[in-house]
Amino acid sequence: MRIGLIGTGRIGAFHAEALTALPAVDRLVLHDAVEQQARELAGKLGAEHAGDLDAMLASGLDGVVIAAPTAAHADLVRAAAAAGVPVFCEKPIAATLAGTRVLLTDLAACGVPLQVGFQRRFDAGYAALRDAVAAGELGRLHIVRACTADPAPPSAGYLRLSGGIFRDCAVHDFDIVRWVTGREVVEVSATGANRGDASFAAADDVDTAVAVLTLDDGTLVSCTATRYNGAGYDVRMEVAGSLGTLATGFDARTPLRTTAGGPPPGPARHDGFLSRFRAAYVAELTAFTEVAAGLRPSPCTGADALAALLVAEAADRSRRTGRPVRVEEAGPEAG
Repeated sequence: MRIGLIGTGRIGAFHAEALTALPAVDRLVLHDAVEQQARELAGKLGAEHAGDLDAMLASGLDGVVIAAPTAAHADLVRAAAAAGVPVFCEKPIAATLAGTRVLLTDLAACGVPLQVGFQRRFDAGYAALRDAVAAGELGRLHIVRACTADPAPPSAGYLRLSGGIFRDCAVHDFDIVRWVTGREVVEVSATGANRGDASFAAADDVDTAVAVLTLDDGTLVSCTATRYNGAGYDVRMEVAGSLGTLATGFDARTPLRTTAGGPPPGPARHDGFLSRFRAAYVAELTAFTEVAAGLRPSPCTGADALAALLVAEAADRSRRTGRPVRVEEAGPEAG
């Protein structure tokens, strides 16, 4: 299988290394707007390098992985689909809600499969939560708690283009809540605060946020997100039901201490998403090779990306207006 990869920054370089190790991938072709960066990584990995994007997409690829900057995602997905190449794209697939909808309409006309990069769906802990919920092991769900905490804030330049904490950060929680529970979010109440760097306020964003989601069966969900968790990268979920509670994200590397006298976290705490979700990233790329080969449908579709983005839009609107927002309100022309 010959796979193309567009974008050789931090996540792109990781994907390139993972792809070269997959048995299904015989040849890897790298492209980046910064040509020298792609050329150097290709030399390091023994991969091919393509300076011309259109020529690369027309060269008989079996699939393409898009890890370029967000602003380029929609155009790159559209170009790959027009060339008939199955696509894996990191979230978001487009910078706005309106752009996402237009892109999905265009893709439906092409009939090319799209897999979106919500890697938590491929983490063993989250998968175990989903299986337990589906099997009824926890009984009737009543509370879900999701936490995403970055150890340090991104740059001011990144913040200006990120879309805000709900679209950039908490959207992973919104997606995984849908996936684990099998339910849809119908209403959001959200708030946020700025107690850190002034760059957040300058970007019309917040550095810490809380969103309370109501699911379509009445289950309540709390999602917390912060850019300032100096102890380390912390991503967890708890699912509580009438028969029990199950959690994921607690191990020796979780940056969390207890007053009950238990052991403190180990010295090798998670320093970021690549550390915490390394195995999940490999698993999702493995799944994409199967999608590209026609062996399975996409496990994370454009419709899934749109659903998570709608929740993020509702959360952002709730934070700004100070009132609960129905997800259906976030839909019309909110992008």
